[in-house]
Amino acid sequence: MATGLARLIPAARGERPADLILANAKVINTFTGEVTSGNVAICGDRVAGVGDYRQAKQVLDLNGKFVAPGLINGHTHLESSMLDIGQYARAVVPRGTSALVTDLHEIANVSGLAGMKYILNGARRLPLDLFLMAPSCVPATHLETAGDSIGPQDIRRILRWREAIGLGEVMNFPGVLGGDAGMLEKIALARGKIIDGHAPGVTGKDLNAYIAAGILSDHESVTLEEAGEKLQKGMFVMIREGSSEKNLDALLPLVTDKTYKRCCFVVDDRSCADLLRDGDIDAVVRKAIRRGLDPVRAIQMATINTAGYFRLDGLGAVAPGYFANLIVLDDLPGLQINRVFYRGRLVAREGEALFSPVPSDDSDITKTVHIKPFSIEALKLAASGETRPVIEVVPGQIITRKRMEKVRVVNGVIVPDTDRDILKLVVVERHKGTGNIGRGLVTGFGLKKGALASSIAHDSHNIIAVGTSDEDILAAVKEIERRQGGLVVAVEGKVLASLGLPIAGLLSREPLEAVAARLEELEKRARELGTTLPAPFATLSFLALPVIPELRLTDRGLVDVTGFKLIE
Repeated sequence: MATGLARLIPAARGERPADLILANAKVINTFTGEVTSGNVAICGDRVAGVGDYRQAKQVLDLNGKFVAPGLINGHTHLESSMLDIGQYARAVVPRGTSALVTDLHEIANVSGLAGMKYILNGARRLPLDLFLMAPSCVPATHLETAGDSIGPQDIRRILRWREAIGLGEVMNFPGVLGGDAGMLEKIALARGKIIDGHAPGVTGKDLNAYIAAGILSDHESVTLEEAGEKLQKGMFVMIREGSSEKNLDALLPLVTDKTYKRCCFVVDDRSCADLLRDGDIDAVVRKAIRRGLDPVRAIQMATINTAGYFRLDGLGAVAPGYFANLIVLDDLPGLQINRVFYRGRLVAREGEALFSPVPSDDSDITKTVHIKPFSIEALKLAASGETRPVIEVVPGQIITRKRMEKVRVVNGVIVPDTDRDILKLVVVERHKGTGNIGRGLVTGFGLKKGALASSIAHDSHNIIAVGTSDEDILAAVKEIERRQGGLVVAVEGKVLASLGLPIAGLLSREPLEAVAARLEELEKRARELGTTLPAPFATLSFLALPVIPELRLTDRGLVDVTGFKLIE
């Protein structure tokens, strides 16, 4: 560092040439919200200064283009992209993302610390800063079967890793409110660090208690009133816009001159197809601008605000001493990214990555699908009355509603009712061969025939399937078992389309473009079978998550999330 300073200080004073000057730039100042004209001098991996700099080994004339700090995604589960870490970087770096904050709890639920280390080791070779929040809830609850677990001693160990900056989203809010000893010990271990929250629908004195535990943020608000209460009580509000969780329109009115510094943009979960076609955090910024937010403020909420909350020194601004993680924009309102620099090095131009990811050895986290053999009889759902709880999908959200519906019964067995869009939902345990199979009903998919299945099922990632017949559900589950993970569309007992995800049953080895094309083909096939959901596999993946209200299905049965208990 001393050697770097010995070069940086004279360059900042203009006494020695910089390594690179971005000349004739319009610089976005995220501290003041201003746009100023000047030259950006870069020395090594840092910005030396902004102003009248002329001497450099290389001068790039921007001819009035905008320069902004690299974007920071403050809360994302990169595993939801279905991309190996190198291909994920290929997707997001050209889009301007230079840093992300993640807890890796998806792969941790399957493969524990080994899965997390696989991602971290791969990320170290990429032009992308990955900051780790130690996953606080692996598994998320006691109401499901995961492939691994992370206890307090594991948290203590993870917090010593060089990428670790805090404790990941505390999803087990009932455990916090009820004084669960293990949950409180994890929070205590992270005292003095950033502790992220996850508190959907928590209000009043329960919210007071949750915040009092030391939890600092939330990304689960779906209404302006909910987000407003959390903001008033001191929480940092993350405005989320993902592939299936879309809260920007509802929450953007929260952002005012008085409140914007306590808000940032995140994506949470975003598919490979959305990353390729629409973008990452840049897509959220563009949408906010289209909805009327000032462009500079939108950039502040994706840079300096996020860096400030997470205490990421040296990130979030174009300023002396800050890392030269920079984006060059052809157009400010449209956020058209021309070039991306990481630590002073050009890493992407006009949407194309200028680096080639090197695949890592994934042998320790493959072959993770272990299903106890079962027959089609195990999928039957016995009738126990005229009505039954049904999970209702809420379009554009990951919350669900609980409905009591009259069901169709044939020979004492409940069967799907496509005329009323009441379909079979199944969760098959795939980690330990327990034989657990959760069976339930769901409405909102609109399938007229066939089945969809996935080994991505937040957060324990068992196999989840929705369908119009047990035959199609069984065919789809068996194909996932054969592929050791993936997404499947089946009809008439045969596989119509599939995507293999052999790395922990979550990630593909294929290039970004191939995975995105395969996902889009699967979604097209699903639409041909009748679904009207824009992202049916993303929606399906959340129906097993027992920490989001109101009703879910895990391998252990139906879960009343409000009561935090199994109801069957």
